[in-house]
Amino acid sequence: MTAHGNWAEAWKQMIDGEQGAEQKNIPFVQWSERQRKILEVITKAEPEMGLTPKEIIWRKNKSKLYHFTPVDAKVTKKTPILMVYAMINKPYILDVEPGNSFVEYLLQDGFDVYMLDWGDAGIEDSHNGFAEYILDYLAKAVERVCLHSGQESINLFSYCMGGTMGTMYTTLFPERVKNLVVLAAPIDFRHAVLYNKWLDEKYFDVDKVVETFGNVPAHMIDLGNKMLKPMSNFINPWVQLYEKVDNEKFVHNWRLINKWVNDGTDFPGQTYREWIRDFYQQNKLIKGEIVLRGRRVDLSRIECPVLIVTAEHDHIAPCDQTRALFDYISSTDKQENNYPVGHVSLVFGGTAKKRVYPDTSAWLAARD
Repeated sequence: MTAHGNWAEAWKQMIDGEQGAEQKNIPFVQWSERQRKILEVITKAEPEMGLTPKEIIWRKNKSKLYHFTPVDAKVTKKTPILMVYAMINKPYILDVEPGNSFVEYLLQDGFDVYMLDWGDAGIEDSHNGFAEYILDYLAKAVERVCLHSGQESINLFSYCMGGTMGTMYTTLFPERVKNLVVLAAPIDFRHAVLYNKWLDEKYFDVDKVVETFGNVPAHMIDLGNKMLKPMSNFINPWVQLYEKVDNEKFVHNWRLINKWVNDGTDFPGQTYREWIRDFYQQNKLIKGEIVLRGRRVDLSRIECPVLIVTAEHDHIAPCDQTRALFDYISSTDKQENNYPVGHVSLVFGGTAKKRVYPDTSAWLAARD
């Protein structure tokens, strides 16, 4: 029986008068102490994250391009890495804290690491679609990385929705991408079964959503993602905190993830419209029907080495949705690394540190 179960049974016996006065006080004291500790956890100042030293080397509107500064390591790899994450969460999940940072690991392995932070969209950004963010933002960021590093091509490290965008960019600028790493990215949207039911164009009017909100609020996106597994996302974290509030390491990690999960960004309206309509509802990416300013996104144009990283228990981007990329690209050097974790645990936590970080670094190093 869990600690919660022990307390619940003891509390029932207290109410029923089945214990003596001295025994009645024991579970109540334990319960009140747990409540005090939980209150302390949730009212404490939020932990600092994204602590690896960095400088901003380029800006466009809200977006920033970071260059990370190695502290105790030297750059020994020729090809720089550009990290690109989704537009609906903060990218510091890739740089959580010292010892729990994909960025830090790659720096220590001798890579020159950059990151594109999309920033927080304002109402003036609501008309920006994928054409703007890929051709005016991502493409310019890659140019600046090449200029800053003195190299003509990059390793494109792209995660979640950033992986979808990184894949699209690679089809349009194949000469700029030496190696492509795609982590848990939606590619073939036929495999997003529950999302597809919710977003069926017969029932979900994406135009009305965008007309109503302009930019789609972060909390609306967060609610939709959490509803994929409501018990796991709304109930389990608090039950686990109650049961493990005396475990300092657990509480520390809980606070880190809790901050990041609740620190979302608004989704630019036009980009959201296209994301739902062109990707989820019509699956245009694998059909070769995405056209950005007259340029068709053709997955067969990808010929560089490609590493796909998937999470076995990923409910945001199921493995089949990501690995389908291999069916459409022309690359002969392609590999999938699959791990027994969920979407976020692919980049943060024990498995990430022990397996995902070193495996990904080794793959890139072998192709430098």
